[in-house]
Amino acid sequence: MKRKRQPASARRSTRAIGTRAERRALWHYRLRGFRILETNAWIAGYELDIVARRGRLVVFCEVKAKSTRELGDPTEMVNPEKQRRVRVAAEAWLAGRPDLSACEIRFDVVAVGENGLVRLADAF
Repeated sequence: MKRKRQPASARRSTRAIGTRAERRALWHYRLRGFRILETNAWIAGYELDIVARRGRLVVFCEVKAKSTRELGDPTEMVNPEKQRRVRVAAEAWLAGRPDLSACEIRFDVVAVGENGLVRLADAF
C-alpha cells in the first residue's frame, strides 16, 4: 500500500515540531552539565540527533515528538530498527574519535509531547 505524501505545509509543521523538541532536549542536557558535541550529525547513512558528553560519559540521544496524544506515544517510534540505526551511526561516529574510546556510552530517548519532556536514560 502506497503512503500518501503530506502537503508541504504539514511537512513544515512536522519539521518545526521536531526542531523545537530537539532544542528542548539540548537545553535539558546543557542544564545538567553536558557539553553538546554534535547535533543532527549524518554518518554511515543515518542521523544522530544529539551527541553529548559529561565527564567520561558520552550520550547518543534520539529525540522524538508528537503534537497530540491521539498520534501516540513518541517513544513508540524508537523501535528495534531505529535502535539499530542509531547504534550503527554511533559506532561510525566513535570510530573517528579515538580520544573517546575509554568513555562510557549510553543511548537515551527524549520524548516531547503534551506531557512535556520525558528522558529515558539508557533506553536501549
